[in-house]
Amino acid sequence: MLRGISPNLSPELLAVLWRMGHGDEIVLADAHFPGETFNGRVLRADGIRIPALLDGILPLFVLDQYAKDHLGMMAAVPGDTLDPKVEQEYLIAIKRHAPDHQPVTRIERFAFYNRAKTAFAVVMTGELAKYGNIILKKGVTPV
Repeated sequence: MLRGISPNLSPELLAVLWRMGHGDEIVLADAHFPGETFNGRVLRADGIRIPALLDGILPLFVLDQYAKDHLGMMAAVPGDTLDPKVEQEYLIAIKRHAPDHQPVTRIERFAFYNRAKTAFAVVMTGELAKYGNIILKKGVTPV
């Protein structure tokens, strides 16, 4: 066990976060997301919800301040609705660690899948919220 690092972050996830460069993206995927279909680097965080992972990850790296889409969530399919509580819950953790963040960008379903294909990694979580997926774009870590 290490001090100052969330126990919700596995050694594998810490290694991936360490290897990511600025501009690289990581997908925190809900339990319904077809992660293995879209990316060859899939990590498991079963039973852990995305707000807990955001609280563990965001103290370790900064979001890309030069990208307007450094936070992206899947948009609802036409005819479907989003539960606003999902984004609100994520924003509590995001604001705690990245108060100067850009607004969340909503990404059409298939465009989100395409971003997942080029992401550095996908983390399959225990998040059960529909449309609970979020992409984080890593920025340059200040010295």
